[in-house]
Amino acid sequence: MLRFDCLVLDHDDTAVRSTPTIHYPSFSATLQQLRPGQSISLQRFAELCYDPGFEPLCSRVLAFTPEEMKIQEQNWLAAVRRTRAPFWPGMVPLLARYAAAGGHICVVSHSNEDTIRQDYAAAGAPAPELVFGWEQGPGRRKPSPWPLQQIMARWQLAPDQLLMVDDLKPGWEMARACGVPFAAAGWGVLCDAARRDLQARADWYLERVEQLEDLLYSRT
Repeated sequence: MLRFDCLVLDHDDTAVRSTPTIHYPSFSATLQQLRPGQSISLQRFAELCYDPGFEPLCSRVLAFTPEEMKIQEQNWLAAVRRTRAPFWPGMVPLLARYAAAGGHICVVSHSNEDTIRQDYAAAGAPAPELVFGWEQGPGRRKPSPWPLQQIMARWQLAPDQLLMVDDLKPGWEMARACGVPFAAAGWGVLCDAARRDLQARADWYLERVEQLEDLLYSRT
């Protein structure tokens, strides 16, 4: 018997391993294009994406102009189109078993819906029933509670019938605003500051994908 009727997943670094395989290489290439000779390690990139965040990293730390921000976005979109982010080992069979047991799978992410659906299809994972991506706009993106409110309304679910899984704080903020249980995807956390923060905030801090499967079915 399922413990949660609906599994709400973040995408990047929660379902798929995208920062080391797509986002960081794309960013590094853009940095060499716009700031020749300057480099940022993967670890430092993860730290800066956590605090102050990716947009402030570009606009404040690196002082990208609006024109340079457009170049960064174009380079990133090109990288996303040519490379499929791999799902974390064990995630696709976990989703298949969960869907077969009658669970609803939804995605709330800062990636685009088209990219998310293409990643799921390419991996042979069950298609998410609802996807709320970056295209929803500022007032409807996480950490706004709007995506979770829409999911609960779709199936008339109470907050405790959902489980939100994310590797960063915006997912936790959204879940907290709705009273939805939150599990931190520790397998995708790339910096110590985020790890400490999520360990302190999350209802469950999961180090491995297998622990998520245990949580979905366990009543203890």
